[in-house]
Amino acid sequence: MYPVLCYGGWTQCSLDARAISSELGVQRSRVLEKVDRQLADGNDRIALSLLKDLQGKPGGLRCFGAARQIPQRLYTLDELKLNGIDASSLLSPMDLTLGSIERNLQTAVTLGGLSAWYVFRFNQVQILVFVVGLLFLWSVDLISFGGGVGCLVLDTIGHTLSRKYHNRVVQHEAGHFLIAYLLGVLPRGYTLSSLEALRKEGSLNIQAGTSFVDFEFLDEVSTGKVSAKMLNKFSCIALAGVATEYLLFGYSEGGLADINKLDNLLKSLGFTQKKADSQVRWAVLNTILILRRHEEARSKLAEAMSLGKSVGYCIETVENAIDDDDI
Repeated sequence: MYPVLCYGGWTQCSLDARAISSELGVQRSRVLEKVDRQLADGNDRIALSLLKDLQGKPGGLRCFGAARQIPQRLYTLDELKLNGIDASSLLSPMDLTLGSIERNLQTAVTLGGLSAWYVFRFNQVQILVFVVGLLFLWSVDLISFGGGVGCLVLDTIGHTLSRKYHNRVVQHEAGHFLIAYLLGVLPRGYTLSSLEALRKEGSLNIQAGTSFVDFEFLDEVSTGKVSAKMLNKFSCIALAGVATEYLLFGYSEGGLADINKLDNLLKSLGFTQKKADSQVRWAVLNTILILRRHEEARSKLAEAMSLGKSVGYCIETVENAIDDDDI
């Protein structure tokens, strides 16, 4: 009798625990749906408030702002190498894919021009007018749209013809999203191509990327005094894309703009080169270690983002992919 009663008791407790867990999960999902609606309406502060209300509560958000981080101190290049990090490969991104596409397009235009000249017998004046016209269009794009039209063409071709390029962009943005969330910064939204960014924002000056609810950071920047805690968050988020590419491919192609933004911020805050290098090395090591620890979460997040899932859905994905022992 005793073993039977004991077994039945534990079964009932297990069923009750599952029911409670299921109910809490439903409540969390409902709140995250509200977060999505508030973000869509531009109510960033309300969305962040909803998220913080769930932070650390039973059945709420265990991972938001819960990343384990390394102590902040001066780290040498040798220490980075001991952790398997080649800083030069990580911090010197070169977009080889788009560069190759651009060179091929230039070759195609040149050959097309020569073929047209041969077939249609264009004279020198007509060729000159054609060349000047191309230069004019290029100048208009550069001045009016910051090169947006050219980037749109190259990026669209890259996503269409190169599966590796498309996957690299997805993983890059997943890195930004994951690190931001684990450090307590709410992602506002993301786009994975220039064409998608154009459709959502209606501007050629906006490229693909992940945006964040960053009014707290901007408030500090406007005063000229950024706290160490806020600077650490921004540094890691800025480097998360290139760090993700480095971990997956051994080098980074995208993310030069991210690095330049961080560099410009540190300069505007009056950092010396030595102090800036120290900040970047710490951020690189801290970000790499977080990404390594949560590789499965990043992989599942990238899959959700590739399907165009909402911010709330992506947050749910991260929460479900990380065990309590890994927080």
